Amino acid sequence: MKKSIGANTIVYPTPVFIIGTYDENNKPNAMNAAWGGISCSVPPCVSISLREATYTHGNILNKKAFTVNIPSEKYIKEADYFGIASGKNEDKFEATGLTPIKSEKVDAPYIDEFPFVLECELVNVTELGLHTHFTGEIKDIKVDENLLKDGKPDINQIKPMLYDPSFRTYHGIGKLLGKAFLEGKSFIK
Repeated sequence: MKKSIGANTIVYPTPVFIIGTYDENNKPNAMNAAWGGISCSVPPCVSISLREATYTHGNILNKKAFTVNIPSEKYIKEADYFGIASGKNEDKFEATGLTPIKSEKVDAPYIDEFPFVLECELVNVTELGLHTHFTGEIKDIKVDENLLKDGKPDINQIKPMLYDPSFRTYHGIGKLLGKAFLEGKSFIK
């Protein structure tokens, strides 16, 4: 039997997205944002939800761009720090020693050390309760070349982190379970 635990912000898996932006003085900033995911196939889009109080919120509205950086497991401390410190008060790149790189397609920085990056142009803003829902059209994806398998990003080599909102913990990816669009074919008559 299932037990009701009430309405909450729990869904699995929850990504660890590090959002890269520039402020009005073109100072790079990065923020850990777990509320997000792919929101459209054509054009390819990703959406994130941020509170207005965040520094990144204003940066996105000002520059109309952001990057989504996927850290590998080895950057757990840096990724967590990006979620607990504010770019209003601290230079997060100086503190972590990570390298901001100017995106080629949008007016936002990406993090050189993180293996997977989406460069996004802001296309939609929706106010939704406590959060603002930002949708960015993916203008380019950058992946460390050595982490490609048959020309595609290899999740086992990228080693992205997942966030558990229930216990506020980070996790790695698990084992391969099967092939999408193949496993369920046994039910088709």
